[in-house]
Amino acid sequence: MTTVNQTHKPIAVLILPRTVPALVTYAQSIVTAMTGNPSFPSPVPPLATVSGATAALHDAESATLTRTKGAVQARNDKRAALVTLLKQLLGYIQTVADADVETAATVIRGAGIAVKKTPVPKERVFAAEQGAISGSAKLLAASAGRRASYEWQYSTDGGKTWVIAPATLQAKTTVAGLTPGATVQFRYRPVTKTGEGNWSQTVQLIVK
Repeated sequence: MTTVNQTHKPIAVLILPRTVPALVTYAQSIVTAMTGNPSFPSPVPPLATVSGATAALHDAESATLTRTKGAVQARNDKRAALVTLLKQLLGYIQTVADADVETAATVIRGAGIAVKKTPVPKERVFAAEQGAISGSAKLLAASAGRRASYEWQYSTDGGKTWVIAPATLQAKTTVAGLTPGATVQFRYRPVTKTGEGNWSQTVQLIVK
């Protein structure tokens, strides 16, 4: 059977604070992390430009405290300008990180940027569930890849003898005609172009 490939391209993400003071601190931390960092020899935009926009936002935020007309709008404009620069910088960081997937996450974090959390799909394990109708069982197995088929068997005598169920092209099937109340064991094996796989471990179900 095949296993789930859990290798994912690390993606850099900005986690922008909502408040201006926190955004200023966040931007400053990124500039500090990237300054002199050998992974980023030529940041785009230049770190000096980001620092200048950060300082301008800090000053604009201070100006809003005076309640001067137009100060809030000016502050908002400075915030938008800084966010635009940070997004451009994010693109540069991602480009550098993409050069080596193995070290990408470390490179991204080294810039003071977070790595997007990518959910890893759980590998499907062989399981038996009650079917939609009485006397049936629904079987779900791990995929063996494209162009694979699956052979199914079940036993009502503790594995002494096995009954062949119809083969399928999908890693799932429903076995009907079982006796309600019976304890039934199931197993399967994948069949690919390289041949038949091994029989799986058995799973057990008390049929309803």
